[in-house]
Amino acid sequence: MGKPTGFMEFEREPAHVRPPLERVKDWSETHPEYAEKTLRDQGARCMDCGIPYCHTGALVNGLALGCPINNLIPEWNDFVYRGQWREAIIRLHKTNNFPEFTGRVCPAPCEGSCTVGINQPPVTIKTIENEIIERAFREGWVVAEPPLARTGFSVAVVGSGPAGLAAAAQLNRAGHEVTVYERDDRVGGLLMYGIPNMKLDKAVIDRRVKLLAEEGIEFVTGVAVGKDVAAEKLTADFDAVVLATGSTVPRDLRVEGRELAGVHFAMEFLTANTRALLGGPAAPISAAGKNVVVIGGGDTGTDCVGTAIRQGANSVVQLEILPRPPETRAADNPWPQWPKVYKMDYGQEEAAALWGADPRRYLINTRRLIGDDAGRVTAIETIEIEWVHGSSGRPEMCECEGTEKVLEADLVLIAMGFVGPAPELPTAFGCKLDHRGNIVRDDDMMTTAPGVFAAGDCSRGQSLVVWAIHEGRLAARGVDRFLMFGETVLPG
Repeated sequence: MGKPTGFMEFEREPAHVRPPLERVKDWSETHPEYAEKTLRDQGARCMDCGIPYCHTGALVNGLALGCPINNLIPEWNDFVYRGQWREAIIRLHKTNNFPEFTGRVCPAPCEGSCTVGINQPPVTIKTIENEIIERAFREGWVVAEPPLARTGFSVAVVGSGPAGLAAAAQLNRAGHEVTVYERDDRVGGLLMYGIPNMKLDKAVIDRRVKLLAEEGIEFVTGVAVGKDVAAEKLTADFDAVVLATGSTVPRDLRVEGRELAGVHFAMEFLTANTRALLGGPAAPISAAGKNVVVIGGGDTGTDCVGTAIRQGANSVVQLEILPRPPETRAADNPWPQWPKVYKMDYGQEEAAALWGADPRRYLINTRRLIGDDAGRVTAIETIEIEWVHGSSGRPEMCECEGTEKVLEADLVLIAMGFVGPAPELPTAFGCKLDHRGNIVRDDDMMTTAPGVFAAGDCSRGQSLVVWAIHEGRLAARGVDRFLMFGETVLPG
């Protein structure tokens, strides 16, 4: 796979992105295309290493080794190197229903497990993946492929995020009639409203959804199952149900002043902004001219930073409770684990270009939010912390006396992750929840309610888009086996 000496001949090509001060002026995607020769050279860096952890998808000590959906990475790297692009998209689609999504928003655990990455920059796997699918669309190779025959069974999928769409695509491929229910006005779930346009253009989602509809999947939007349609009706009308509702209950910040105006969950902010961009009502939450404080890191925190900048924020500060990651792998974070190292994502790069520094402040805890007489937030009181090992052997947070600070804040965005799915819907279907509030399921992804399956963040917990696609595919396989008397035509 690839050129045997390619990793010695060619250096990793840095990501092609528009300059930060240019891209903050619009909501377009940040990455231009690559030249053909550049991509072929990058594909040539794949080593034929014999131990391709890049596509293993295993979990070790809670960290992913390689691609959760087991993408055949060495194979399509080889095809790209040889200029065989049509063969590359065939291999890519064997394991990944939506490479145009993962090629844009996945953090690329595959690259963290690349063998070249032991002592060199890894292969540009994510970039190559995205360029394969985009070329395939341009060449007209990606077309609707309805199933040749129908089984007579019907399946309802609740939720149209990456897990729901993957489950629907696979079940439709197996010949079942699939109806996808989405409570929002547009299909896509997290992909549509949870990820900003400059990271994932919404036309990319609509393009794929149009294909799925042409293949026979029915999409019903603006319908909240459990409210507009009873759970009992779905179980009566369909032969199986897949719950793919995501982890939608945000982790709250329980401090004094939380009730002040101007304090919002990150998803409120991001969703309202995307609705406005897509022609909906003007966003009720705006960062224009404001001092913005984002509480929490991760992708959602970064998206808040990038969105606030484009809305015209006066300043942006991002608070993280964890320490700043090291520049290189720590001793307890060896290859092929995901490297927990310091990096700046697009939002931090943009903030640094505007204001001269990474907006993140590490080892900071929020003590209270301060407001004016009108009940609006004006500042946030913080204190530095350190993590020490307590008697239990687990890290405990300790405040550092004398390090209190007050930061100006006209808008506070809480991006501290999610604690689980809203419990009302799984309860309505009779599904048992675990101690974390996630839906319990068996190895076939079936819940404790017969014929009701669960996939993605609602059962796994908050995770990556690539894991959601993986789980949607597994749920589809479980449903197919359930309907087809123990047999399935779908891959594992």
